[in-house]
Amino acid sequence: MEEVKQKSWFGRNWLWLLPVGGCLTVILLFVFGIGAIIFGVTNAIKNSGPYEYALQEAKLSDIVAYHLGDPIETNGIMQGNISLKNGDSGHVDIRIPIKGSDGQGTIYVVGEKIDGEWVYEELYVRIKETQEEINLIDKNLEGI
Repeated sequence: MEEVKQKSWFGRNWLWLLPVGGCLTVILLFVFGIGAIIFGVTNAIKNSGPYEYALQEAKLSDIVAYHLGDPIETNGIMQGNISLKNGDSGHVDIRIPIKGSDGQGTIYVVGEKIDGEWVYEELYVRIKETQEEINLIDKNLEGI
């Protein structure tokens, strides 16, 4: 009696495995690549001076704490952009979602970097529930 040797799983299925596996690999590389880019850009903005300054000012504001409760922390994905030119000049226009124990809001930051220093045109928190805007720019510097 002659014994019939059966092909391996790969030997039987290689015709459909290679195209499907190849396409799946390309799709996964694309998705992970886009995710890495988004993570890198978001991380770079979170480590920027305007982001850190705005978040610090919101956390130090008694009025923001009154409306949102403590502790103040970020809440979701930031929007906007920061552009830098030669390190000494640039522009920022970002919105940072925040939340506290009693509510939610958004920090709005608009400014220019001139000679290495950030000058903020707008820096305020908008409370989500009431749409009230709380100015975070030093009151002594307004109008200058």
